[in-house]
Amino acid sequence: METRNALVSTGDGDFDVPLWLPPAGRGPGILLVQEIFGVGPYIRKVAEDLAALGYVVAAPELFWRLRAHWRAEEGDDPVPASIDLASRFDFETGVADCELALRHLRGLPEVTGRTGALGFCLGGSLAYTLAARTDLDALVSFYGSQVPGTLDLMDRITAPALFVFGGSDPYIPREDVAKVERAAAGRPGMEVHVLEEAGHAFHNHVAPGFYDAKAAPVAWELAVTFLERHLPVT
Repeated sequence: METRNALVSTGDGDFDVPLWLPPAGRGPGILLVQEIFGVGPYIRKVAEDLAALGYVVAAPELFWRLRAHWRAEEGDDPVPASIDLASRFDFETGVADCELALRHLRGLPEVTGRTGALGFCLGGSLAYTLAARTDLDALVSFYGSQVPGTLDLMDRITAPALFVFGGSDPYIPREDVAKVERAAAGRPGMEVHVLEEAGHAFHNHVAPGFYDAKAAPVAWELAVTFLERHLPVT
């Protein structure tokens, strides 16, 4: 599997966008939006999994203005330092960086056909907001904590969208998840799936305090099936 790094320019400087190419060398594009733990081992493994399915994957390093190449350390408690960084992260600037990264991804000669976004945690909120501001072809948002408070954005999303939550998430109360379910109900192309026993970040296999070995593969299969329908590899 070929990997390389791209630099995307902003008015403040350049940031890194690691890229993964599928075995065929070309395919639909997916912007993979990081969680608060950075573009570390977990996000890189997700990128590899998506590339193996046939996608060209770009995972922008969004904390670059605060701490370049941030990685939550494996083996340590990654939460306090990551939360500190996330608390100082400017969300609107992050969405703008995602737009630039998406534009770069779409301009790659290896990207054929459609382009979607998939985000986890912080990235789930960023990808959701990005979908409301751009013409994405597909959106997958895993436990985006800002989604319940910005449901008005759904009116602007034209792409098929999949929202995945844990029903026992201490950071996103179940009643807030229910608001997303109600808001998405009846909207063509929008799906909400709740893994009732799962908590937050349950797909992250690198974070033992979060990973749910039962819920994670179920949620991933939902995401893959959704992408196969709306972002098919041909």
